[in-house]
Amino acid sequence: MFINKLNRIYKPKRILYYIIPTEDEIKAFYKGILPEELKFYKNAFGSYDSPGIFFLQNLEKEVLGIEFRINDARINYPAGLKSIELEENYFYLIELDDDITVTEGFIKEVFASIAKDEEACRMYPDLAVLENPSLIGVFAEFKKNRVLYERRVENDSSSAQKVSNNSAEMFDKNKLYRLAFFDPITGHYNWNYLVSYLENPKANGISDYAFAHFDVKDFRVINEIYGHAAANGVLCRVVEALNKADFVYASGRCHEDNFAIMIKDMPESEAIKKLRQFFDGISCLEEDPNYKIFYRCGFVPMQKAMLLGNRVPDAGKLAQSFGQNHNETQIITYTDKMHNDISWGNYIKTYVETAICKDEFVVYLQPKFDVNKGVIRGAEALIRWNYKNKEFLLPNRFIPFFEKDGSIGKVDDIVLKKVCKALSRWKKEGKSLYPISINLSRNRMYDNNLISHFSSIVDEYGIDHRLIDFELTESTGYDDTEKMISVLKELRASGYKISMDDFGTGYSSFSLLTKMPLDTLKIDKSFVGNLSFQNGRKEDIVVVKHIINLAKELGFICLAEGAEQKQQVDCLRELGCEVIQGFYYSKPIPIEEYEKKYL
Repeated sequence: MFINKLNRIYKPKRILYYIIPTEDEIKAFYKGILPEELKFYKNAFGSYDSPGIFFLQNLEKEVLGIEFRINDARINYPAGLKSIELEENYFYLIELDDDITVTEGFIKEVFASIAKDEEACRMYPDLAVLENPSLIGVFAEFKKNRVLYERRVENDSSSAQKVSNNSAEMFDKNKLYRLAFFDPITGHYNWNYLVSYLENPKANGISDYAFAHFDVKDFRVINEIYGHAAANGVLCRVVEALNKADFVYASGRCHEDNFAIMIKDMPESEAIKKLRQFFDGISCLEEDPNYKIFYRCGFVPMQKAMLLGNRVPDAGKLAQSFGQNHNETQIITYTDKMHNDISWGNYIKTYVETAICKDEFVVYLQPKFDVNKGVIRGAEALIRWNYKNKEFLLPNRFIPFFEKDGSIGKVDDIVLKKVCKALSRWKKEGKSLYPISINLSRNRMYDNNLISHFSSIVDEYGIDHRLIDFELTESTGYDDTEKMISVLKELRASGYKISMDDFGTGYSSFSLLTKMPLDTLKIDKSFVGNLSFQNGRKEDIVVVKHIINLAKELGFICLAEGAEQKQQVDCLRELGCEVIQGFYYSKPIPIEEYEKKYL
């Protein structure tokens, strides 16, 4: 069980449209299934949150509903639902593991514990956790439940409001206030000042807002080439533009060339247009008219900004980090997927050892067939994750994360060991043995002990090296090609087979083909999907034909993957392809099923 303490947020006066759910509808909600009455309105314009379960003191039981901004002609409000106006609320937000059964009593127990140390974490200590809140909201997210628990304002004149209202008399000296809340270079507000708006937007007349976090691309170049005075001038012109912008509620210089702004809520397309116009207006360097200034901006729409509260800059900076193109201004909208990918990646990085101990990783085999004789030629081993023994995750839900953090080697080893164990048993039972290919990430080329490590596993099970075919994946690039070729040659010299996967995509190159010690060249499924002599494109057929001829002339076996239809198989056969792997013959299947069908 995990409880993730997140942030403190504020919601203005709003209207809740709701239904009285049945027990089955509540259970379905926690599985991510919404009633038809609410499904259409998820993430609708003007909504403050996703549909959720609400516990209200003035209602007899929990309700299932969605909150909207009040009296906005642009909003398509839900029809035929009950509604109730909710007063403004401050909340404390936590995340719970979706394994936990969420009840009102359990939530109150959790927050009774949180209340003991919550005050020490606040920059402006004017809000406290309530013992008996008038409102609790529960929202089902990806593999977690998000809980909003009401807080109260401790006093009528909060310290956050004093800061944002320039109440210098609360400090001993005006200079200290200026140093604390103003940027010395631009004279503009700094991040400490802007936090007061995020902590208590209502005190500054803000009901709801969107958020943006941006920086100046290649700012270091301006500093180094044109000098600090020119660079500081850029910062000052940004501030001048912020002060003139009619869509900006509040702004601050966070650090270096980074700025944060709270902006008026409007449809996303309109907000992106205004931001782009804003950046276009400050895109010239006064010292050199030929130098174009570009910006990288992470935009957080109102609904997400309100839910994130004082942690909204994390979302803005995350979206901002996706702007990698140098010669253009980029405005990237924050999505839940960005957050979920990072949360999921961090979680499984710590959970992978537990998953290995519980034997949650399962190997499937997808058969490869001789296209002319119709007999089996081998199989490819594919990893699946039986996550917590509750659901099977496809590789794209974990392989990219393991490649990024280095855990991919542990997964590769699991696949190799399970394949060798199966081959060893089949050998003892006198069954026919066919080569099995195993994906090999290019990241593992950095391991100087790779060949001896693999051989220790294969030899432990007494498996002929020729029955193991390592497929070099195209998921990541590899800078040291000479090192990679050297490792592949050592694998080949040790008796293993070598295949290049997904040829024609990723980092494949014709120059590498002349150097790499390959046995098999696999044509990527993106080429196979459009093949047909009857209604296919001539260009697709020509490309595949030449890849097949190239493979044969270089002495490689040519294998096509992703064939799903008879016309694709017939076309590949006519073009001279030798081996096919695809749903037309078989989808990936458990080892036991493979053994029963083909051995």
